[in-house]
Amino acid sequence: MFETPSRNRTYKKSIWLVLVLALGFFLTAVALGLWHAAEIRNIVSSQFNEEQLVIAQNVSRLIERELGFLKKEIRLLSREMEAGPPEPGERPSSIQKSLSRIIESGVRKIMIIDPGTEDEGNTVHHYFRDDYWASPGPDETWLPGIPSPGTLAPETVWFSRPDPGRPQMTMHMANPLPGAAKTGLVVFEINVSWLLDPFLKDIRSGKTGYAWIISDAGFFLYHPEKDFIGKDAFDIRQQKDPRISFHTINFIQQEKMLRGMEGTGSYESGWHRGMTGRIEKLIAFSPIHVSEQDPQKWSIAVVAPVLEIEGLVKAAHNRQLLLQLLILAAIVAAASAVFLFEKKWSRFLEQEVSERTQALRRSEEKYRSLVESAEDFIFTVDSKGDILSVNPFAAGFFGKSPSDCEKKPLSILFPTPAAKKMQQLSTKVFNESKSVRDILEIAEKDRRIWINANFMPLKDKKGKVSAVLCIARDITDQKNLESRLINAEKLASLGTLAAGVAHEINNPIGVILGFSDLLLQDAVPESQAFEDLKTIERQGLHCKQIVENLLSFARHGQENTQVTDLSECIAEVIKIVRHTLDMNDIALHMNVQAHLPPVKGDFRQLQQVFLNLINNAVSAMPAGGELRIAGYADEGQRRVFISVSDTGTGIPETDLGHIFEPFFTTKPEGEGTGLGLFVSYGIVSRYGGTIECRSQTAETSGGPGTTFTITMPAAPERTSHA
Repeated sequence: MFETPSRNRTYKKSIWLVLVLALGFFLTAVALGLWHAAEIRNIVSSQFNEEQLVIAQNVSRLIERELGFLKKEIRLLSREMEAGPPEPGERPSSIQKSLSRIIESGVRKIMIIDPGTEDEGNTVHHYFRDDYWASPGPDETWLPGIPSPGTLAPETVWFSRPDPGRPQMTMHMANPLPGAAKTGLVVFEINVSWLLDPFLKDIRSGKTGYAWIISDAGFFLYHPEKDFIGKDAFDIRQQKDPRISFHTINFIQQEKMLRGMEGTGSYESGWHRGMTGRIEKLIAFSPIHVSEQDPQKWSIAVVAPVLEIEGLVKAAHNRQLLLQLLILAAIVAAASAVFLFEKKWSRFLEQEVSERTQALRRSEEKYRSLVESAEDFIFTVDSKGDILSVNPFAAGFFGKSPSDCEKKPLSILFPTPAAKKMQQLSTKVFNESKSVRDILEIAEKDRRIWINANFMPLKDKKGKVSAVLCIARDITDQKNLESRLINAEKLASLGTLAAGVAHEINNPIGVILGFSDLLLQDAVPESQAFEDLKTIERQGLHCKQIVENLLSFARHGQENTQVTDLSECIAEVIKIVRHTLDMNDIALHMNVQAHLPPVKGDFRQLQQVFLNLINNAVSAMPAGGELRIAGYADEGQRRVFISVSDTGTGIPETDLGHIFEPFFTTKPEGEGTGLGLFVSYGIVSRYGGTIECRSQTAETSGGPGTTFTITMPAAPERTSHA
């Protein structure tokens, strides 16, 4: 069958149209390619700098770890020299062992400073690996920045600042002797180059990149250019090449590196590993925290020339241009084929659509069968939070049928708190068009279950979210098991801690109490000395009681048959803290139900729990506020609930999961041990109870505040212990 001339002309016009479009595509692609090449260069440079930053951060952590190792070593040696400095000429094995461990960390010698008498003056014992000598006491000419003996607090490690201007810079690390008659010092003399060289000498960023370190005074501590070490980082570059302005790198050093910041950037240099001329370099930098005493920070920088990545960018651009040419040729070659196979392709598409429609129908039936037989909570909701569909398992779990739930709110299946949370998650999916996952607690009559719910968007043909699909699984058993394992591990840790505390503290406390008693026998009653000794005795007994309390939590399996009236227990605690509440302008509101059922537990230990919670509430309200204490029993008198609420600053959500861990505290350093809530948790758990916390900060809705709720099982009526 021959084609008509009109149809031939139509085909020719179509082919020419395709060729014109292909040419336009090619020219557009070339323009976009040039723009894309510049973007690739920026992206690759940024990624390369991020990799350099990772290198800098890792090396910074390694150096900080090495400095931490030296701190432990000097403290260990100080404790081993507790009896005082050795005799002249003596080489204790502890010093030799320490030298063998720290020689690889840049320590060239150990010095023991003996304060001596006023007439004799100080004596310094110098220990090398194979040598020893003694000299008169320290002076600022050879121990710069180290305080004199007796001025450092116990267990305080002091770092001097590296001595600038010398290619082999040294610094000193000092720690006092804790038990000597006159306080002496243990000093490590550290060769900074020996310390840093193992970490930096083999660093390669790209092919030729390297690293350098400056002190917080702006001097090079390490640099591949050996002449730079000990020199001012702001002057030495300019001295080497006065033709180049080093304003950018000087700004980075002054405003970022010396301020302890980390980041990335670029600057212009005049050399790089044998190359000279104007060279653009990429730089990534990170701080190194050296010491907190006389705060000292160094900064490490990893640099590499931009030339290293330009070759990669150029190669990628050439490949892209070649690909564009191939695509243009393919379009031209395919133009005719498209028209020749047009009808054949249409028939093929019709057949393909038919086959896929049937496959889709079979898949839908299979999916419906799978959903209906699954033992998971599966349902869909619309933008209003109404249920569109629900599988039989989810409906049956709450005593409903699927038809009863359609077009009904989520609260028809789930309790109100869980339904509100699900509504919020569904709204978030509608707004953000992405899946969210959360673990929800469902209180169903006399049981609580936990479900792991995944909310996923269902989109229509236009890509708009039309419904939300939720698939949730019951993880109650797993949650309970995790909680039991975590609590068991915490209690085991406390047992280990208590044993260690008893071993380390009981003997010194016994000595303190014994000598206090002896001195009291000789002291005149009602004298100042007598009162001071009684204060020492009271505090020693208090420490002893703390140790005994810790040990009591470590003893598992001991039965306690005491029964406590919580109303009376709380009343006594209020008597103790009433003055503290008034002094801190805190209003107390009590709402404790009369005749609460007694609970099983030690009266004093439960007092400790409530005292801990009230003290924490007071600490959270420095400017005053309200403290509410409520107590009530459930309908069957089987459980007793005590809640302690405050209007304080609240606990951040990120900390809520850790508040019952030992030694975790949100209080400033020195104001809390982090044991209060952990000990309270152990006491309540021992007697079969639970303690829960809900908290909001100023950033959350509803206002700040914290509520602790203690749930205790009621005990048979017995005589209360007062």
